[in-house]
This record gives sequence, structure tokens and C-alpha cells, in this order.
Amino acid sequence: MGLLFGRKTQPRKFDYTPRYYDPRKDDSLKRRMRIQSRVRRRRSPIALYYLAALLLTALYIYNALGR
Repeated sequence: MGLLFGRKTQPRKFDYTPRYYDPRKDDSLKRRMRIQSRVRRRRSPIALYYLAALLLTALYIYNALGR
């Protein structure tokens, strides 16, 4: 119907109030998740190892095929 009359479709509106929502718990959970992701990123240099392995493999193949 949107194409015939030139009216853009819009998302439906709803009114929802959660029954068991505690803003303090939500804030503490978000903070904890944020801190864990920072620690996990700092602790894991595995991407660097993968990059080094890929580079070494590429150099080996380049040298093996170049001769």
C-alpha cells in the first residue's frame, strides 16, 4: 500500500513496561561486561600470533615457489 499512495511505512508503536527491571542491577551488569571485555582484549594477543603465522607461511610459500 505504501507505493500506491506515497506514504512511508513506519514501525509499530508499543507500550511495554518490564515487570522485573532493576536499573541498579542493569547498570552493574553492563559495567561488569564492559570491564570483562577490556580485560579479555588486553590479555589475549592471539590475533598477533595468527598474523605472524600467516606472514611466515606466506613468506615460506613465496620462497618455495620462487626458486
